[in-house]
Amino acid sequence: MKIALVTDSTSVLTDQEVKDNNINVVPIPVIVGDKEYLEGVNITSAELFEKQKQGAAFPKTSQPSMGQMIELCNKLHGEGYEAIIAITLSSGISGFYQNMVNMAHNNPEYNLYPYDSKMTVRLQGYLVLAAARMIKNGMEPEAILKKLDEIRKTIDEYFVVDDLKNLSRGGRLSNAGAFIGTMLQIKPLLTFNSDGKIVAFEKIRSLKRAVAKVKKLTLEKTAELPYKDKLRLFVFHSNDLKQAEDIKQFINTNFPDKPVDVAEFSPVIATHLGEKSIAIAWMIDIDKLDLTK
Repeated sequence: MKIALVTDSTSVLTDQEVKDNNINVVPIPVIVGDKEYLEGVNITSAELFEKQKQGAAFPKTSQPSMGQMIELCNKLHGEGYEAIIAITLSSGISGFYQNMVNMAHNNPEYNLYPYDSKMTVRLQGYLVLAAARMIKNGMEPEAILKKLDEIRKTIDEYFVVDDLKNLSRGGRLSNAGAFIGTMLQIKPLLTFNSDGKIVAFEKIRSLKRAVAKVKKLTLEKTAELPYKDKLRLFVFHSNDLKQAEDIKQFINTNFPDKPVDVAEFSPVIATHLGEKSIAIAWMIDIDKLDLTK
């Protein structure tokens, strides 16, 4: 079966990864004032924060238009693709996945399989890359989605934001009421829950202590994993490479034989988390998986 693979720009795949795996990446819009930018096309996270420092309006994010998605699916269908797998950012922070579900229902001719990553950035990206490998290995869509479910269950992430105002204003923190209005120096620890929503679960006084707690949680949680010998770890940051490099050193010291990716939050995600946000994440390393069945 000829299967097309679609994802959105929050997966932060490299140009080479996109080219080598024939992936269709749909850019997500970021709106600043009355101007619309496209993530991965004409705005970076650093440029976004610079605009805010210069007094620009609070940024907002949107979704790819249904017209754009229908045009893409028509194109792929016309090129002879018998099925389309679309892996989206978490439905807990965007309506893009539900739009794809509606499109699949209303356009059965596409044989469209929407898949909710329940995550974003490189965690979502590695799900896309795993799917690409399975497509190359001739697996059917149902088998691919079943394997993606198994991989997705291994993903976990803890992160800290320096300021809650972006998350609360954007409505992306599901239990914001319990944390808004506290002292400025209180930093919440956040994670994604099983529904793919961002939730805060603990308050820590000062960013330094919050990062230390995230490091501690990382050691505790990964020690219990049945696949700990196959871990891949991640450090994500919002315009704070110094902090990210410090955490990478912590990971290299405590996980000396494990791969670690360091990357910025994409502009869409940075819009909601704000500057100086930092995260540690992990998942099973897809390079150590059999993706042929």
